[in-house]
Amino acid sequence: MTWTQLKTELADNNYVASDALAMALHLAIELERPLLLEGSAGVGKTQIAKTLADVKDTNLIRLQCYEGLDSASAIYEWNYQRQLLAIRADAGNDKKKNIEERIFSERYLLRRPLLEAISQETPPVLLIDEVDRADEEFEAYLLEVLSDFQISIPELGTINATSRPLVVLTANGARDLSDALRRRCIYSFVEYPDLQTELAILNKRDPRLNTQLANQIVGFVQAIRKEELEKKPGIAEMLDWAAAISGLGINDLSDDPATLQATLVCLLKTQSDQAAIPSEVAERLLGKVA
Repeated sequence: MTWTQLKTELADNNYVASDALAMALHLAIELERPLLLEGSAGVGKTQIAKTLADVKDTNLIRLQCYEGLDSASAIYEWNYQRQLLAIRADAGNDKKKNIEERIFSERYLLRRPLLEAISQETPPVLLIDEVDRADEEFEAYLLEVLSDFQISIPELGTINATSRPLVVLTANGARDLSDALRRRCIYSFVEYPDLQTELAILNKRDPRLNTQLANQIVGFVQAIRKEELEKKPGIAEMLDWAAAISGLGINDLSDDPATLQATLVCLLKTQSDQAAIPSEVAERLLGKVA
């Protein structure tokens, strides 16, 4: 599959990718390298992994990163309750000397996302979401997986990948990622979409919107992102707002300024951002695109 064919497949599954993103994803697949996506929240980084799983008709395995994430949550841990029950059941049994060998077997292993991803018969899409929220130490756990696609378990030895997952990592800029992690990845910075791309996204998701209203919605969102806001509305917020506008039966944003202002709760997600876009500002922004 060429990168242009991949871009078309993504579009057929309601993801409108830029040429740069489609090429980066194509190269990551062809070279069997992880794809690292950076960019503001809401630009579609997570969705690309979900859509890729649909395109490839495979499982999506997601590891949501957070501060304090450790190997027990990300890679594996032992099912201590089952192990304890097994030990009690074998108390006084002649096979007692073999119990340690038996309880530290795959039967008692709880596979977390990273181990689960390399254990699939069919290559899944492994989404490592918001990797920059995890501690720096956690990146060391990732390096073995991303370098050799194998995991070392002291009681069992090294487990090699049954299949090689398609890995997508996302980061929002919470902290700098290590050079070692970056070197192992194909890299793409995902920008907010331009006007035509965002219009294409909206038309894919809601083709029933009339052309004028769709242009007003996207133009207004593009304008509001240029304001001084704590959290600029992303694509998901734009789609939510469009659904709200459509659900209210509005055909022209300039018809009812009060309703327009009330629906901005779909776009503006902090009190300070809502205060920064009073009705007069909203009408000014709308006047540029109406």
